[in-house]
Amino acid sequence: MKGNRMAAGDNNKTKMSAGECLRVLQITDTHLFEAVDGKLVGMSTDETACEVLEKALGSFWPSDLILATGDIVHDTSEAAYRRFKERFEALEVPTLVIPGNHDAPATLNRIMQGGYVTAERHRIVGNWQFIMLDSTKPDSDGGHLVESELKLLERLLSEHPDQHAIVCLHHHPVSVDCRWIDTIGVDNADEFFAVLDRFPQVRAVVWGHIHQDYDSERKGVRLLASPSTCIQFKPRQEEFALDDAPPGFRWLRLYPDGRIETAVERVEARWRAVDLQSVGYS
Repeated sequence: MKGNRMAAGDNNKTKMSAGECLRVLQITDTHLFEAVDGKLVGMSTDETACEVLEKALGSFWPSDLILATGDIVHDTSEAAYRRFKERFEALEVPTLVIPGNHDAPATLNRIMQGGYVTAERHRIVGNWQFIMLDSTKPDSDGGHLVESELKLLERLLSEHPDQHAIVCLHHHPVSVDCRWIDTIGVDNADEFFAVLDRFPQVRAVVWGHIHQDYDSERKGVRLLASPSTCIQFKPRQEEFALDDAPPGFRWLRLYPDGRIETAVERVEARWRAVDLQSVGYS
């Protein structure tokens, strides 16, 4: 699929015309398997990922950048990472990928090199800087930003004070009023926000992990999460529960003056193979 308005740039920078709106997609929690027909609690994750991508291409295209915010693969298989990369390379749009708690970061980083789909830690497009943080903890579903990630965040924000900034990670840094999943968010979010609060150019924090729509604000910074491209978690639950909401994605329109327009779109409500009685997944 071609037709993007910009090509992969050098030195993490891409120019855009003055006054042009930047169009960004967030795709998250694809949970692909080595087998194309792999299923997560009854749902074919490859099939729904394709359905979501088809919806995005039909309703929000062309796009300038894609943010893939973790849990790319469910079983850490190299074949699934390569399938993801091949599929998104075909779009010819820069795609920035970070790991989630189900990923193998070393494998992801090795495969997501070269071409349009990369594990780059930041990219500047026009008036906007995108910072990609690794919030994974070894052998844990929860998140943590190690000192080197916080220093990277601080350095990139310090070096580019004139660009509006969007910071991406996999785990949520605030409570989403869902007790069971709030126990596996970023466990040092205070340190994270202590950095952000020093840089007024930060416009949004974007994450995955929670498999549901989330949109709020903290100190003028937009806090955003997207539905998964596969199963959805039921909001505001004490214990693990699946929702029957369809898979989806988030789109963002980013303006040179720092304004953000954004919404979630979902595929048609026809994916009902998921086992809603499941008490968990692994």
